[in-house]
Amino acid sequence: MMRNAFTAARLASRNRAVRSKFLSTQVEQAPAEVTFDIAPFATHKIDAPEPRAVSNADELHGYFRSMYRMRRMEMESDALYTRQMVRGFCHLYNGQEAVAVGIEAATTFDDCLITAYRNHCQQLARGDTVESILSELTGRANGCSKGKGGSMHLYKPDNNYYGGNGIVGAQGPLGAGLAFAQKYNNTGKVSITMFGDGAANQGQIFEVINMSALWNLPTVFVCENNRYGMGTSTKRSAKSEDFYTRGDYIPGIRIDGMDVLCVREGMKFAADYARENGPIYVEMDTYRYKGHSISDQGLGYRSIDEINIVKASRDPIDRVKARLIEHGWATPKELKAEEKQIRKEVDAAVKVAETAPHPPNTDLFTDVYVGDPGFIRGTLATNGNSS
Repeated sequence: MMRNAFTAARLASRNRAVRSKFLSTQVEQAPAEVTFDIAPFATHKIDAPEPRAVSNADELHGYFRSMYRMRRMEMESDALYTRQMVRGFCHLYNGQEAVAVGIEAATTFDDCLITAYRNHCQQLARGDTVESILSELTGRANGCSKGKGGSMHLYKPDNNYYGGNGIVGAQGPLGAGLAFAQKYNNTGKVSITMFGDGAANQGQIFEVINMSALWNLPTVFVCENNRYGMGTSTKRSAKSEDFYTRGDYIPGIRIDGMDVLCVREGMKFAADYARENGPIYVEMDTYRYKGHSISDQGLGYRSIDEINIVKASRDPIDRVKARLIEHGWATPKELKAEEKQIRKEVDAAVKVAETAPHPPNTDLFTDVYVGDPGFIRGTLATNGNSS
């Protein structure tokens, strides 16, 4: 424990020293773009892409702002839950932001996306607003699901985002169905089906991998391996922790899910493969800072030192900030100003989420049937009695 604490402190001190160095050093002329070395990809039944990514100031600024906005939104979701403004379950994404942002950087809204209940940041990445998402969490009529879905059921079908699904692993067959529609309609697009390392052990995941392989469906199976399924580590729950090999007869690739550039390049590779050849299994090596849900403190099965070491050495937002500063594309002061502006945006969204009206009682009967279902025995009240 003492060694881990010392390691975390040393990493944090080194990062502060690096930031201080860049603060005091003025770069005369920043490059237009830079080729970055990224973590090598591990692969199964396929050759690995080159571990390099080209980016520029505008791209990295965009990734930074998107990830920081996600982080602040999730922090405020936590605070709203603590104040009992959010009811039911609530699963936060702190630490995993590079996965959501990197996937969107590699694909378009014409590609389908479906995920599990840890889905706030995917909803934001698919074009929704912080106000709409937080309002949904607090059950307001202006929420993205009209206040009916809550934390686990967010959707944006106009941008081909299909949730937000509460049953562990059940989004797998739905994702394969979306891929079938893409192939049937000859769109040239893919379906990204996301699930966690816990859901990776569910039988339906293996079933839809089999169907996708039989029919050569353009399915990108994305396992977000954040190391813990609820409170159980992968070491205790998975005979093989190499999730990217789980597809067996389909290819797989493991990506550093804490680096947005690595996610972007790996997902480009995976999506290109799926479009031409059929399903591929992607493992995102990531980490969640918070518990499985807000009711889980996240400490009964791991140490604070473990969390702090990951934060100090692999935080996805800090990695982008370091690249911006290193290449003269931003100063720490400028990035702080951007963070302050984003905090103001999120704070304004919180106020709306706290005060917007709840759905009217009549909404209990809407969005249940398409059109008028007519008479349904036992459901219509007549003079206080059911007919």
